[in-house]
Amino acid sequence: MLNVHNLTVSFMGTDLFSGITFKLNKGDRVGLIGKNGAGKSTLLKLLSKDIEPSAGDLAFDKDVKIGFLRQDIDFVHGRTILEEAYQAFEEIKRLEKELEEINAELLERTDYESESYSQLIIDLTEKTERYELLGGYNYKGDTEKILQGLGFQREDFDKLTDTFSGGWRMRIELAKLLLQNNDILLLDEPTNHLDIESIIWLENFLKNYAGAIVLVSHDKMFLDNVTNRTIEISLGRIYDYKKPYSQFLALRAEIKEKQLQTQKNQQKQIEHTEKLIEKFRAKASKASMAQSLIKKLEKVERIEVDEEDNAVMNIRFTKSKEPGKIVFEAENVAKNYGEKKVLENVDLLIERNSKIAFVGQNGQGKSTLAKIMVGEIPFEGHLKPGHNVELGYFAQNQSEYLPPDKTVLEIMEDAALDTNRMKVRDMLGAFLFGGEAVDKKAKVLSGGERNRLALCKLLLQPFNVLILDEPTNHLDIASKNVLKKALQSFDGTLIIVSHDREFLQGLATTVYGFKDRVIKEYLGDIDYFLEEHKMESLREAEKRTVVASQKEAKGKSSHQLSKEQEKALRKLKNRLSKIETQISDLEEEIETIDLALAQNYDELSSQPNFFEDYKAKKRKMDELMEEWELVEEEITNF
Repeated sequence: MLNVHNLTVSFMGTDLFSGITFKLNKGDRVGLIGKNGAGKSTLLKLLSKDIEPSAGDLAFDKDVKIGFLRQDIDFVHGRTILEEAYQAFEEIKRLEKELEEINAELLERTDYESESYSQLIIDLTEKTERYELLGGYNYKGDTEKILQGLGFQREDFDKLTDTFSGGWRMRIELAKLLLQNNDILLLDEPTNHLDIESIIWLENFLKNYAGAIVLVSHDKMFLDNVTNRTIEISLGRIYDYKKPYSQFLALRAEIKEKQLQTQKNQQKQIEHTEKLIEKFRAKASKASMAQSLIKKLEKVERIEVDEEDNAVMNIRFTKSKEPGKIVFEAENVAKNYGEKKVLENVDLLIERNSKIAFVGQNGQGKSTLAKIMVGEIPFEGHLKPGHNVELGYFAQNQSEYLPPDKTVLEIMEDAALDTNRMKVRDMLGAFLFGGEAVDKKAKVLSGGERNRLALCKLLLQPFNVLILDEPTNHLDIASKNVLKKALQSFDGTLIIVSHDREFLQGLATTVYGFKDRVIKEYLGDIDYFLEEHKMESLREAEKRTVVASQKEAKGKSSHQLSKEQEKALRKLKNRLSKIETQISDLEEEIETIDLALAQNYDELSSQPNFFEDYKAKKRKMDELMEEWELVEEEITNF
């Protein structure tokens, strides 16, 4: 489908990456990962033929169709959502027009025996067949399904795209790409503007996609659920393994550990040889032996350990002072945008040190309530912050407020207080703005760099209640992990608007679900919310009812099993019990080895076949787990 060979891209004489080689085959779902600035978006632009490489080749199969979801998109004004989505079907729309013209002409013609009339009939037949082949009778239904899957309501379909935010327009563009049946789908951060429900829908869609997918995402769970291959760009090189993200990380760590050990063993041999050379040089009778060893040493191919880009920002959120027990109290809060009601009769009581996540579909009022709480927009009803509350606020578009023509350093110095002005450069260094980077103007910063700067600027102000609206957009995975750890250690009140499940896990202990102007409190984490939310869905409830009734039927019929069936069932249960015993024993063995490795790595790793035996045990564990699942399924279906 696509062959990439020896690809190099240079900017201002410096290689962004060089000598990259890989193949893209049908069915590949590639997670393209790396730090902000590593070259992920650039590689997508190369694959989409938007830009040319500095060196190397890209060879595509004949007639391959490529769809690319870019970060920056342009829309034609005056189209409705449906009209814009239908742009995915250029040939179908053209055929519709042509068929309409032919049918109109046939109604007027009476020269049924003429050659031109016969040609019209032939054209009508051919174009109708082509129209049917392309799915002309289904495309409208398919479009509505995908738009609804991405969060649009039916009543939105006839509204102009001009009335929707950039995030919603991005969803329309994504819908068009998913409708086009491209051979290769390139997605640059597709989940940035999606809520949790839409992300889950997109995951299921992409898992069944027939072509090849290359996607850039900082959502670890999304990568794990969708991809079957990972390509990491790091320090100008790529690391390519047929594993989803988390498995890729584990494999990379294992390979690097092996490289380090092999390098260590090789270095010992080199040092030993060098000592012999020095010893033999001193004796004339051994001079030829010394020369022989020198030549041998020169031929040794030195083992290199994969380099890692370990630069991560360093964040620490400090509570300014202790607020009162109640940090926010709201009564009958409502907010309308014109005729559209977003929030209605909202009553809230938020206590000190709460850790809350605002989740729900876009447009349900999450960001609106956050803006109301920080006093950014007018509203109806009553809302007051508690005693001694000092607010820190990170807006979803916070980075857009950065003055474009000011440098990183100037932006920070303008926002600094007398108490922290002297610390500005140190703070910027902690957020990876070191050296000449502080002299960059805001307008040339990447999305990730702008978000990092906005977060750094936030730390200049004192606060004990922190409200963050989509703080992880454009942040690379390493930076997201650092931000999450910093928020976990913050001992103030935390309110996060986010669609990133993995980020919210272990961070929020209470979830506020926003739907149809109503806010429902879930006294549990994001996983609890998702489980409860699925149960609220009628479709999911019906699905579970069906499953329950099937299990009930199985339960009733289990008393009527024949002797042969009962014997087979007992056999399966005995087999399951044996497998569970083997798994338990093997788990203990692996745990013992892990403990011994931690205490005495050098001695154990030097033993012959040690790591081979260790890996064999792990492989056996995987096999037993797979066997356990199969037997368990057989018993369930009995």
